[in-house]
Amino acid sequence: MLIDDQELSKIAKLAQLNLSDDEKKTISHQMDTILEMMKALDAVDTSQIAPLSNPLDSTQRLRKDEVTEEDVSVKMQLLTNHTADGLYLVPKVLEDS
Repeated sequence: MLIDDQELSKIAKLAQLNLSDDEKKTISHQMDTILEMMKALDAVDTSQIAPLSNPLDSTQRLRKDEVTEEDVSVKMQLLTNHTADGLYLVPKVLEDS
């Protein structure tokens, strides 16, 4: 057995699982099977195999950072009386402590 009862109990506690004895036996067997498969995969020589490409390694084409629309902020601020120094005035939402 690769996973003993004590180790399985630690894992179950970390995962916040309440397992019965039958469930512990079943899960322990399943985890042992998975770990045996991982041992078999670990034994394979992969030194001559190139890693797979990762889409996160490529860079994204970006457009030039240039203004494409006119500034309409002055026109928009003319629609309200609640502005000062080019800023919109809004009610205070946080209280001082």
